[in-house]
Amino acid sequence: MHKDLTQAYLVGGAVRDRLLNIHSKDHDYVVIGETAATMLNLGYQPIGSDFPVFLHPETKDEYALARTERKSGSGYKGFTVDASASVTLEEDLARRDLTINSMAQDTSGKIIDPYSGQRDLKNKILRHTTAAFSEDPVRVLRVARFLARFGDQWKIHPDTYALMEQLRDSGELKHLVAERVWKETEKALQEKHPHLYFMALHKLGIFPEIEAMQGIPQPKKHHPEGDVYNHTMLVLKRAAELDFDIETRFAALTHDFGKSICHHKRATLHGHEQEGLAAIEQFCQRIKVPNRFKTIGLLTSDNHTRCHNIFQLTPKTLHKFIIENMNAVAQPQRFKQFLQACLCDSQGRGATFVDNPYPQMHFAMQLAELLSQLDRKSVVRQAIKQGKKGPDIGDSVRLAEISCIRDYLKTQPTAQ
Repeated sequence: MHKDLTQAYLVGGAVRDRLLNIHSKDHDYVVIGETAATMLNLGYQPIGSDFPVFLHPETKDEYALARTERKSGSGYKGFTVDASASVTLEEDLARRDLTINSMAQDTSGKIIDPYSGQRDLKNKILRHTTAAFSEDPVRVLRVARFLARFGDQWKIHPDTYALMEQLRDSGELKHLVAERVWKETEKALQEKHPHLYFMALHKLGIFPEIEAMQGIPQPKKHHPEGDVYNHTMLVLKRAAELDFDIETRFAALTHDFGKSICHHKRATLHGHEQEGLAAIEQFCQRIKVPNRFKTIGLLTSDNHTRCHNIFQLTPKTLHKFIIENMNAVAQPQRFKQFLQACLCDSQGRGATFVDNPYPQMHFAMQLAELLSQLDRKSVVRQAIKQGKKGPDIGDSVRLAEISCIRDYLKTQPTAQ
């Protein structure tokens, strides 16, 4: 199976997932007592440049030479690596982040567990393997991501959280590479409990826009859940409960970034929708968030209150909202993501709101569908026949769209 390797052990996530009865896609192995030259002679294909990792010539599983890492600089690349044949399995496992990821399994199925990972799995504890945890700031993000994966029955061990705080206090978290922050955050947003990722990282200085939400009051009538931070976590939680996609979850996370800015400027939340735009831009620029996330985040911040109030909008304002602001006919999937984020905003206010209907979503989708069916080519041809040119043709299309909205509203007496 291991193509002539005498000491190859399954390690890391695959062992953890087997013990949790979870199917694992990746199978990574660590090799003891070998050299890079031996691996190449056996036909293993080298990948990566930071340390010796190879692909099995047939299964394409990853095989890494056992290694130790010693801190020699700042950031996640500031390490000196020793991958000599003398490195032991226990030494290799010691460099890993959490005890539940620091187990190995031999070819007979025996679990090698020098750091009590099985105990922590049973007790649902996320605990650092050794003090080497502090040598890589990315591990702070990984701990939070595992919490987002496993749920709130799991806990970060107090000693591990103390190390996370030490990394903040020492300034080491400032060396986090933007792309790594986004990579871990993107993974966390796709987990079952993404709000726990941000809650675990709260007050560590990684996401100041989210930390700024804490203590920002909201009207109790509409927000019995408390401050903007609590609300945002519930909105993101709801997006995951409804299994909405990652773009919708990102919009749920960022939709109220403007509330803390508004509160500090004017002691009110009015205008937070537009105040949040610059904060979202800065957030996305700082951690290198791809444009498709930034776009839905900006649109949701700018327009979510309009969606909540959609039944009070006039035909002209509805047209501006659906066609001009949201471009819903040309971007139906993005419009759906936006509406889903608005639904989560409405329901993410505690237990008494979580199952409340949100008829605005169906109403908006019906309008967008009707507008998509409008025969604009016919409208353009008619305008040309009437001698209209340039902007006047566009105005004819706009008036036809508004007329379509007005006709629909006549069939919806409860919408007024």
